[in-house]
Amino acid sequence: MKRPIIFACLLVMTAFFFSCHKSNLNYEKDFNKSYNAWLSFKETSGNSYRYSVTGGSWTGFGWQTTITVTDGKVTERHYKLAPPPGSTVTIPADKLEWTETGNEIGTHDGSAAALTLDEVYERARTEWLVKRSGAKTYFEAKNNGMLSSCGYVKDGCVDDCFTGISISSIQAL
Repeated sequence: MKRPIIFACLLVMTAFFFSCHKSNLNYEKDFNKSYNAWLSFKETSGNSYRYSVTGGSWTGFGWQTTITVTDGKVTERHYKLAPPPGSTVTIPADKLEWTETGNEIGTHDGSAAALTLDEVYERARTEWLVKRSGAKTYFEAKNNGMLSSCGYVKDGCVDDCFTGISISSIQAL
């Protein structure tokens, strides 16, 4: 009689231990829901899509990088810089806008990395959403449930402090 009681107690304690699992991710439930939306989109799009990453600086400059993925591989990266209205700064044309394809992908600096959305979600899970002290974490999924903003800002940082990604659109090809 004592053995079944001991076994039952061990079973309850084990279940309790695993139910109290602490996550290492901020926004874990929202991330998982968004990740499932991504997996569904990936399947229906044949893993061929285009997404745009946007960013800006406190100085008024803004930029957009559009990444094209075909059959799960990055096939193009297009970048466009937008100076602030009324800016008199002279910027060479090859720094204002450029496109990379094939073996050129990744040869320009100052742009969003040439990542697939699988890689973006992996960075979100392993870097940007990891719980850390001294920082505020952000997560939004406004692209039909898929990731739109994910990252963190360290406490006390004043200018251009966001570490992560802001995706303005995701479209199937």
